[in-house]
This record gives sequence, structure tokens and C-alpha cells, in this order.
Amino acid sequence: LECDAFCKEKTLQRVLRNVNSQLLVARPDLNVAAFEDVTDQEIKSGNGMQFNIHCYKTTTPSAGLPVAFSVQVADKSYYLCCEKECGKMMIRFREGEVPKDIPSESNIIFFKRTFTSCSSRAFKFEYSLERGMFLAFEEEGSLRKLTLKKLTREDEVDETMKLSF
Repeated sequence: LECDAFCKEKTLQRVLRNVNSQLLVARPDLNVAAFEDVTDQEIKSGNGMQFNIHCYKTTTPSAGLPVAFSVQVADKSYYLCCEKECGKMMIRFREGEVPKDIPSESNIIFFKRTFTSCSSRAFKFEYSLERGMFLAFEEEGSLRKLTLKKLTREDEVDETMKLSF
């Protein structure tokens, strides 16, 4: 059995949108990322909105394109990772850079897949360490928080997991 190994190939800079055309905004100080309505003026400032999508080469391409996410907020770089907290998987931002090479499994890698076969401009991102767990948004009061969500069936279409650039 060959273990996964990831080597950074390229980095894209993008804003991420949900189905409601809201932009993903990272707030590392609060350890949260949420989808918000933002103005063009706010987008230009780019603080916490311009995500770097680091694309990796892999030894197991069938799973999808391995990617990691990072974001600049006030002169600091943060990467997105998943951590288990009280038995639940949580999205976290950690200060630092995304590694160029990842020798094996990593809590920062997500597999990028097209959302549906007829929707090639929208994607879903599966957490590499837990099959069936995808980045999604979840309503929490007035917040639409970035979270990990389990797909109950392989063929299920869940709009909360739909992300576009």
C-alpha cells in the first residue's frame, strides 16, 4: 500500500462564494470563517477574503485534486485545517505557511471535486482524512459559518457544500 504524498504544484488566488453569492471571509482572531454579503469596495481591500488555493500533485489522483487553503489577514498568513474538538471536527485557522511538500496524511488537505457533473464551475471539497466529510456552511444565528458536514449518501446533492470561485 502506497501512502499519499503531496507536492505543491501551483497556487491560485480566489474569492470563494456560496450558493447565495456570499463571500467567504476569514476571521482567524475568532477562529471562524463565514459567508457574508460584501461590497466591491470591501473585496478590493481583500482582508481575509482573498484565499490562496494551493494545488498539490499526488500519488493517488483518483480522490480529486488535493488543495490546501491559506489567507492573509493584517500582514499575517493563516492556513485552514481541521481539528477534533470534543469529538466534533472543527475548522481552524493556524498562523503560518502551507508546506511545499506533505509526506503523508495531513489535516490541511481537501480533495477538490466538481459539485455535480452538469455544474463544472462549482466545486465541493472533501476532507482528506475523513471520507464523506465536506466543507459546507451552517446557519448559526445570523452567521453562515464554514464547517465540515457529512454527506449521508454518495449521490446526495447538498447546496450548502457548493462553492465557486
